[in-house]
Amino acid sequence: MIEYENLGKLNSPFFEEFRRSFDNTLKSGWYILGQNVDKFEQDFSEYIGVEHGVGVASGLDALLLALQALSLEVGDEVIVPSNTYIATIIAITQAGLKPVLVEPDPQTYNIDPNKIEQSISNRTKAIMVVHLYGKSCEMDPILALCKQYNLNLIEDCAQSHGAMYKNKKTGSFGDFGCFSFYPTKNLGALGDAGAIVCKDEKLANKVRLLRNYGSSRKYHNEVIGYNSRLDEVQAGFLNIKLQALDEITNHKRILAELYLKMLDSRFVKPVLNDDFFDVYHIFNIRYKERDKLKSYLFENGIQTEIHYPVAPHKQKAMKKICKDDYPISEEIHKTTLSLPISFFHTKEDVIRVCEVINEFV
Repeated sequence: MIEYENLGKLNSPFFEEFRRSFDNTLKSGWYILGQNVDKFEQDFSEYIGVEHGVGVASGLDALLLALQALSLEVGDEVIVPSNTYIATIIAITQAGLKPVLVEPDPQTYNIDPNKIEQSISNRTKAIMVVHLYGKSCEMDPILALCKQYNLNLIEDCAQSHGAMYKNKKTGSFGDFGCFSFYPTKNLGALGDAGAIVCKDEKLANKVRLLRNYGSSRKYHNEVIGYNSRLDEVQAGFLNIKLQALDEITNHKRILAELYLKMLDSRFVKPVLNDDFFDVYHIFNIRYKERDKLKSYLFENGIQTEIHYPVAPHKQKAMKKICKDDYPISEEIHKTTLSLPISFFHTKEDVIRVCEVINEFV
């Protein structure tokens, strides 16, 4: 069986270093906001190309705290793609704001810049872009709209560690870049973890307050905050894997190149463009009879996943929040299928997947 993912195999090259890091943290006696977190915040923000990094407990918390740090008013509107993972929309609603869904470009799966302006109202205060599957959004027109309408820009980079648009990394364009280090990500921890990066020191300090009960000094609370801190143990693991992130990315790009070359044209494949450096957190194809294809692959020893089977506006939790129809999003969710592309997969694995999938009738 070619597994879709196996986190043990994925992380096995790092086990020895992980054990050493854990032992050092255990012996240090310092388990919250210590040297591991400081190092990761500095190194990761430098990797992205911005001045400040703040480790938090998860990608969802990163989005929520970024919105809170902007001090928007209850009911203000935030534009967000209609086909994102639901966490993006949850963050907006938990911040007391109103999500305004905009359809994606059906080729890139990212928010369609040409559809954003028609959804801007006098209550719109921010755009939250999502660099889905490891491909950056088309940032030039989005940045132009933010400047024209004086809008904040938050980047959901949960799937785009190291992805670039015109040689600039995702997370470095907006007011905030928000990252998840969920274990399956290209840069994954061994549990939940997240980070916020930004260029503005004042905004970074606001996030630091919010993640730590609103406190910069023990037992003195300046604002009402949260308990959302990157764990010292996870930060230690992330420090190790950050050094290998480019290697992980290059491996996945090699596998993606094989898929792009070998897969039959019946299947809708990711698009390529010289302006974009894709990191392939997910390699998705689309096919009209997706469910039959998924079953066929499983019967032939290949596991796949669906990211994601239900569009956000169709979720029960969003019933009172997202009331319009989003046909492009629905079509993507009905037809998308994610193929194996982990760090532990080999070229031979991908060649086998291509051979089997091309025989599907």
